[in-house]
Amino acid sequence: MINKESILAAAQRTILSESESIANLVPLLDDDFVKSVEIINNSKGRLVVTGIGKSAIIAQKIVATLNSTGTPSLFLHASEAIHGDLGMVQPGDVVICISKSGNSPEIKVLVPLLKRFGNKLIAITGNTTSFLGKEADYVLNTYVETEACPNNLAPTNSTTAQMVMGDALAVCLMEMNQFTAEDFAKYHPGGALGKKLLLRVGDMLDTTHRPIVGPDSTIKKAIMEISEKRLGVTAVVDNDKVIGIITDGDIRRMLNTTDNISGLTAKDIMTINPKTIKSTELVSDALNILEDFSITQLVVVDGGDYKGVLHLHDILKEGIV
Repeated sequence: MINKESILAAAQRTILSESESIANLVPLLDDDFVKSVEIINNSKGRLVVTGIGKSAIIAQKIVATLNSTGTPSLFLHASEAIHGDLGMVQPGDVVICISKSGNSPEIKVLVPLLKRFGNKLIAITGNTTSFLGKEADYVLNTYVETEACPNNLAPTNSTTAQMVMGDALAVCLMEMNQFTAEDFAKYHPGGALGKKLLLRVGDMLDTTHRPIVGPDSTIKKAIMEISEKRLGVTAVVDNDKVIGIITDGDIRRMLNTTDNISGLTAKDIMTINPKTIKSTELVSDALNILEDFSITQLVVVDGGDYKGVLHLHDILKEGIV
């Protein structure tokens, strides 16, 4: 009977088995890995990654990682290659062929064709003495002793090892090319990741509805400004310079301590030296400031000029968090 304990035990065995297989790759790294990274980096063409079966799926993931980290790559399905798609491979391209056994029929047909074209061939295989291992110019050994599958059949440890080897290649190429977060952002302009890396404070700032009062404005005026602009705050500006802010919290605290507000002005209850940020700063940096100081608004100031207020809710709406 399957119970909670047996389910967790099976999951734990799988994770430990795969993690051990990954760790065992470290001593298998050799000069072929170094030369593979160098030849890919120096290539004037693209990187073509091919495979069959589960290895083909891993190949697609590796291609996605490489493309997003600055190495132009494309996926070629090994079975489709020998039925016309081989035309995708151009002179100067480097080819990575992924196969656990290195002896799949499709691989045996494809490899001689690639060699005939003169493309450099890198093998990612768990069998270095296989047909693929012997024919490749460089071999990246992803040998695993067993699969995590209880029948030692379903590709588990082996596909994880292949993917990790691809990640190792990608990271080495990133470091060789000094690939930065700004570079990464160029390839990820959409979604939460793109916004986090690219969106600036000024991109989401409503400069036409800035909450603003003067230092001698009445409390009623300040309350109306906070209510109308719906940001929970108003800036107090004197001679075009922000000298403080009034939040809805300041209003509540004032009402708790004062019954007669008729003689009070904005400067009497404002908070001086508010947290500010430039419109050119990343929204992600603004979020860090908000979190560090447990506040919900930032005053946006450029060169001393008041531009508006950035609210935490605006950031949340953009899906950056």
